[in-house]
Amino acid sequence: MTYPIKIGRFKRGEEVFYGYLLGEEVVCIDGTSKERMFLRDIKILAPCIPTKIIGVGLNYRDHAEELKMALPQEPLIFLKPPTAVIGPEESIVLPPESKEVHYEGELAVVIGQKLYRPYTYDEVEKAILGYTCFNDVTARDLQRRDIQWTRSKSFNTFAPIGPFIVKGIDPQNLRIETRLNGKIVQSSHTKQMIFKPIELIFYISQIMTLLPGDVIATGTPSGVGPLKAGDVVEVEIEHIGVLRNSVESLEGERL
Repeated sequence: MTYPIKIGRFKRGEEVFYGYLLGEEVVCIDGTSKERMFLRDIKILAPCIPTKIIGVGLNYRDHAEELKMALPQEPLIFLKPPTAVIGPEESIVLPPESKEVHYEGELAVVIGQKLYRPYTYDEVEKAILGYTCFNDVTARDLQRRDIQWTRSKSFNTFAPIGPFIVKGIDPQNLRIETRLNGKIVQSSHTKQMIFKPIELIFYISQIMTLLPGDVIATGTPSGVGPLKAGDVVEVEIEHIGVLRNSVESLEGERL
């Protein structure tokens, strides 16, 4: 029997390093330290540093039904910048430009090796480092106003990722749940996906080169809704863990 491997990015003092989990201990994997550290004694950072984040719109059947929209014939993709990334326990900041910022809990794929125009799904599978939790924070009012999605998806702090990258799990067999202040607001299963993660990666890598650390957010299920200052939002995915972020406001200021 094989067990999932959890990989993370951590900080202790001024030292930033990658490690894997052994119970409640972290073992450094990049050679900076041979010491085992307790997870409680170190800070968990966003588990990767992507050159780009590729999002997927309308990829859950229950979300399409919720919106009364037809199922897409091919993936609808968009980009989020790496400057939007934050890690677990960091704050999502509500920009003054928007009055309607929403959470969107998602499963994300993290790429482990360069991939461009693969011929087979086997090539795609070899390029996957693992899976993690993602919150595709979106300024919904700006999304409606702009028609295209770049501004609504790209504010700083609009891409919480974590807590860990997990290898050895089936991405098509995971429960996914989002909680807002402890109340379940999204509850679904990755079996509801219209396009499987491997299909998404194959499709996207025909368009652009995927590099190590790049993130593909695979879409959100039904139940998206608004955030306000003081909220705590948690995205939990089976076998991965909980991505928890608080929400703050910068009313009257600019990011």
